[in-house]
Amino acid sequence: MSIIKKPDLTDPKLRAKLAKGMGHNYYGEPAWPNDLLYIFPVVILGTIACNVGLAVLEPMGLGEPANPFATPLEILPEWYFFPTFNLLRVIPNKLIGVLSMASVPAGLITIPFIESINKFQNPFRRPIATTIFIIGTIVTIWLGIGATMPLPNAISLGIF
Repeated sequence: MSIIKKPDLTDPKLRAKLAKGMGHNYYGEPAWPNDLLYIFPVVILGTIACNVGLAVLEPMGLGEPANPFATPLEILPEWYFFPTFNLLRVIPNKLIGVLSMASVPAGLITIPFIESINKFQNPFRRPIATTIFIIGTIVTIWLGIGATMPLPNAISLGIF
């Protein structure tokens, strides 16, 4: 049993929209079959066509073939591990480095508890959570860029 919100056909705004041939979502027509059957497949197929077209026009190179007998000069982790890799590189005490790496998931675990304090969804009405997010993002990007640089420039990025 589904609940369908009936349109108020005496509403002049709705009548004007219907006269132009639009407004079916204005009064609560269900998503089936209009959106799910007709619009979504067009969007999905269009996205797939764009991806295939870009892959055909600009194929991704595979890089150098692997040589098990030659160690590369510098071994870097995947890009998403750059910030924590840089923490391990620049902190002299490895125990503190590992604990700083553990602080990343610990910080992520605390986010729902910080967010539940404020009832608003607008970021401008949640200044503490927004500030923590922006500072965390900047520090992560800074450390990620520093992981690709030599060790003396890993924290300063060669700027100072």
